[in-house]
Amino acid sequence: MKKQNKMKKKLTPEQFRILRKKGTELPFTSKLLKEKGKGVYVCADCGNPLFKSDKKFDSGTGWPSFSDAIKDNIKLQDDNGKIEVTCKKCGGHLGHVFNDGPMLSGKRYCINGLALNFKEKKGK
Repeated sequence: MKKQNKMKKKLTPEQFRILRKKGTELPFTSKLLKEKGKGVYVCADCGNPLFKSDKKFDSGTGWPSFSDAIKDNIKLQDDNGKIEVTCKKCGGHLGHVFNDGPMLSGKRYCINGLALNFKEKKGK
């Protein structure tokens, strides 16, 4: 319980609701939805690298979407018939993955923007 209280102080109330209570942000509200920079998307709680910017695409769904994840850093599990994506390091709820992606992987990782921070690549 102490760990959860510590996390609650670090995260905004909305981030806590999403990452720890498996909530969902409203569609088309994430500031990361239109992020086009080169870099990596990390867990908003623990900083674990989760998605590379070159795997991001506009799915039209209202949430940041990725065709692939950094596999060793996420965990997939059943969530009442859907596949939940969580951070392997801290267990935070990120979103869900679907089999309707447009790229070679055929996957669409539909992720809550508030569960992520974007770290822009420095230099060239």
